[in-house]
Amino acid sequence: MKQKAKILILDDDNYVLLSLRILIEQHYTDVRGINNPAQLETALQENDFDVVVLDMNFMAGDTSGRDGLKYLRQIKEANPKTSVLLLTAYAEIDLAVEAMRLGAFDFLVKPWENEKLLASIKTAFELNASARKIEQLESGKSVLLQELNAPFHNIIGDSPAIKQVFRQIDKVAKTKANVLITGENGTGKELVARAIHNASDRASEIFLNVDMGAISESLFESELFGHKKGAFTDARNDRMGKFEAANGGTLFLDEIGNLSLPLQAKLLRVIQEQKVTRVGENKSTDLDIRLICATNAQLEDMVKAEEFRQDLLFRINTIEIQLPPLRERTEDIPLLANHFLESYKQKYKKTGLYVPDYVINRLIKYDWPGNIRELQHAIERAVIMCDGKQLQVSDFNLKETNEAESGTLNSFNLDDLEKWAIESAIKKHQGNISHAAQELGLSRGALYRRMEKHGI
Repeated sequence: MKQKAKILILDDDNYVLLSLRILIEQHYTDVRGINNPAQLETALQENDFDVVVLDMNFMAGDTSGRDGLKYLRQIKEANPKTSVLLLTAYAEIDLAVEAMRLGAFDFLVKPWENEKLLASIKTAFELNASARKIEQLESGKSVLLQELNAPFHNIIGDSPAIKQVFRQIDKVAKTKANVLITGENGTGKELVARAIHNASDRASEIFLNVDMGAISESLFESELFGHKKGAFTDARNDRMGKFEAANGGTLFLDEIGNLSLPLQAKLLRVIQEQKVTRVGENKSTDLDIRLICATNAQLEDMVKAEEFRQDLLFRINTIEIQLPPLRERTEDIPLLANHFLESYKQKYKKTGLYVPDYVINRLIKYDWPGNIRELQHAIERAVIMCDGKQLQVSDFNLKETNEAESGTLNSFNLDDLEKWAIESAIKKHQGNISHAAQELGLSRGALYRRMEKHGI
């Protein structure tokens, strides 16, 4: 199978030109030959060649190679990444040295050996392809960093509540202080963590997100601190932990309230010492990380209940940023709704859709217990279910009027419904407030406030 590549042959000997084309076209898709150097400029303007095979002499009796060096400069000026192979019947060391200094890839003597010539073209092409790929990746990285480093990337809102969060991000980002982000599920804690990272002097380094709730106790140390080969039964290779992997950048520990007390003690030791030791190894590694943690739990309540270490809380919340629930920033619902709508219109190829004002007003009045995440899912569902150009309230399947199992809640107001939902969740989980709060999409503190409100 031929390799897709653009190759140019420049030689004033038509026989040589034909021979080279026949040979090279067996292996590459786009091979062009020209016998007049005057055509070179036009050829370079019209094509981005991967490889040029260039004769060194174009005047009868001239063996100096000056013409070849001249055209070599022209090719490299047009595209520095084009690989140039020089052909000459008069090989001299000084000429070869000068050609390499000017950027030639290889210097071959006529008559050439076919296998050697093809091998040189292959190597030159692969080098050129690698250089282009690196440039593409670097360019993509630069664009991505510019996008990610934009102020408050993907945090949408103009309400006083979210503007206060923006101000806090601005103040804390340039420091090295550990940050604790609190808020209900779906409020955008990871987005805020990324915004802090992107506005910091570590923005070009790694941002590593670790869901603490998804790591089992048995694998905790291996996942976070790493392990040495043979440290335990399944340790078949040395492994770097998350702390080492994030060195120089930002480590985001999400749902830190889910850690058991023994795991909290191990985490505290690493944070205090700023050193990490892999399981099965004695040597420690110094750490330079920015630590950001997040939770939907009320850690102070957990400290009082002896479910969370107070010294660990002090270590992780030099600065605390509390994210408001969506019901406390309803001014942002139109912005968020239209942002998600634009995304899902493209995804599902329904470009003519829009949300009429009366539907927006209905969305504003809804309580959104799942916060921004629930709104996003609701918009996606509405786009899928919508039959016309306007999204309707019925497309969103809002859950405000769910009936109780007995069917007696039809006449209840929202306060009655909320009280019933809380009592039902607490009963279901046999008085476990944490589990009831999780089912309701609330933090423990928020659930306690609602219990007090309803006299539960």
